[in-house]
Parts: sequence; C-alpha cells; structure tokens
Amino acid sequence: MLLPKNRKAAMEMSVGTIVTIVLLMSVLILGIFLVKSIFKSAKGAVDLTDQQLKNEINKLFSEDKRLVIYPGTRHVEIKQEETDGVGIGIKNLLKGREGASRFSYEVIVSDASDCPITESEVAKWIKTGRAESNIPIPVGEVSVQKVLFEIPTGAPLCTARFRVNVDADGTPYATDFFDVTVKAK
Repeated sequence: MLLPKNRKAAMEMSVGTIVTIVLLMSVLILGIFLVKSIFKSAKGAVDLTDQQLKNEINKLFSEDKRLVIYPGTRHVEIKQEETDGVGIGIKNLLKGREGASRFSYEVIVSDASDCPITESEVAKWIKTGRAESNIPIPVGEVSVQKVLFEIPTGAPLCTARFRVNVDADGTPYATDFFDVTVKAK
C-alpha cells in the first residue's frame, strides 16, 4: 500500500519541478527581452520626445561648446527600411549681443568613400531636418533640432560621415560631424 502513494508523490514532485522550470525560463526570457529593448531604444534620437532630447543634449553641453550632437558617440546605426536620427543642439554663446540672434544649420555629406554610391544618393537618406534657417536663439539659450534618416531597401551596408555647419547671423559659427552606419534589415 505504501508503494502506490510514494509513486503518486514522486509523480507530483516531478510535475511541480517541470512547471517551476518552465515558469523560471519564461521569466528569464522576458527579462532578457526587456533589457535588450531598453538598451536598443536608448541609441537613437527618433524615439525620444522633444523634452527627452533636450535633456540629453543639455547633458552634453560644456561651458564653451557651441554645438553638440546626440548621441554623444556621434555614431548611429540604422537598419535598411528603418528610420532613426540624431539630435543637434545649438547654444548661443555670442558675446556683445542683446536679445536673440538668428541661426541656421545645414547637414551635408562629408565623406561617403565607404559607400559604393554617390554622395547625392547618400544625401537622400536624410528624411527631415537637412537644413533650417532663421532659428531665433537668445543669448545663453539652446535650440534642439532633429535630423531623421530613412534608409531605403537595397542601400549598401556602409558608413557615411555627415557634417553639420551652423551660421549665426550669416557668419560661420560652429561645425561638427557624425557617422551613420547602414546595417542589414
């Protein structure tokens, strides 16, 4: 009589162990997915709200920097058929001026030698934010802009360098660069 009860107990313990292992594996997989999605979303500027982007750019400014680019690594990886971008922060550090000065910026292809296509074709990756003018920025204040890239299907897997040129009241003010690497979809 004791033999059937022991078998029943052993069977219940085995089922309980299997259920516990399955639940723990599910939690582990969900945890890995969550961590992966958190780190993936922190790479580009496209998913950030305007306020989040302003906060991130303000963290990058030092006292004498006129222009910063987010992400701070100045490198963005974008898969084919996806949209991502960079944030540009312009700070008015003009001396001897009152009120707001008028700023403008332009994003140009600086180096596309790694890509087997022309610079004009690489420039077409910019969806919005290629240039803007008449941006009023009071002394000591910051203006934040987004440059969005949309990588088309069939774009070569390569890296291109883009340069941001900023003018203040028609005079060159600051310049910096960032790189865009195209990844397979």
